[in-house]
Amino acid sequence: MQFKSVKRISKCAIMQPTYNPWIGYFDLMDDVDFFVYLDDVQLVKRSWQVRNRIKTDKGELFLTVPIKKIKSRKETLIKDAVIDDSVDWRKKHLKAIELNYKKASYFEEVFYFVKELIESPFKYLADYNINFIEKVRKKLGIDVYTLRSSQIDGITGRKDERLANICRYINCNVYLSPQGSAAYIEKENPGGALEKNNIRVYYHNYEHPTYNQLHGNFLPFMGIIDLLFNEGFKNALKIIRQGRKEPIYCLAYRKTLRLDK
Repeated sequence: MQFKSVKRISKCAIMQPTYNPWIGYFDLMDDVDFFVYLDDVQLVKRSWQVRNRIKTDKGELFLTVPIKKIKSRKETLIKDAVIDDSVDWRKKHLKAIELNYKKASYFEEVFYFVKELIESPFKYLADYNINFIEKVRKKLGIDVYTLRSSQIDGITGRKDERLANICRYINCNVYLSPQGSAAYIEKENPGGALEKNNIRVYYHNYEHPTYNQLHGNFLPFMGIIDLLFNEGFKNALKIIRQGRKEPIYCLAYRKTLRLDK
């Protein structure tokens, strides 16, 4: 298919659909014109694709979505990963969430929204995570075009080449990347295959803001629901945006890493 239903896109981001993403994920969505869920790449064991954190009185707690072992992990794409419902993990997650957030300021406002997300009866992990993210970003008021990479015909290449081909497909000329992707984007040259295809590469520059939080000293990098329970839907996007700094152009980023002399 060809994507022709919107105006020319100036800035995009491409990310794997993760479970209960941290607030920086939503800032990335909020800072672009087009967001692509990279769901046709390998599922990584014990990654953010299948788990994330909530805060408890004992510190962070990981909540994990179990996946059926149909193929070897190297052969399983995110979009093909099947959730293992032989165990009642949804009930376990909700019990942990209720126990640790029942005294939060916005518990009554947020819990049934989160309960509906957790209980969503999707078979495939990608469908489940994308539904979670989409419902949250709409509730927050983030207005961005979204697309799944598996919906795009004929996209080839690995790593930064694949990203460049997706950007070309959606007519994107600026790519906003999470800093964690620099390891492979910057490996050969500034901006990798993206800059070679005249797509300017910037790195998302985000400093985690603090907000009201239960259970002692502030603990950053929790899943988005931690912010929602403690600050509510109305305040959440404003707080998320407080962490946004000027993005770093790839040439400047390489100098900070001393990749260029």
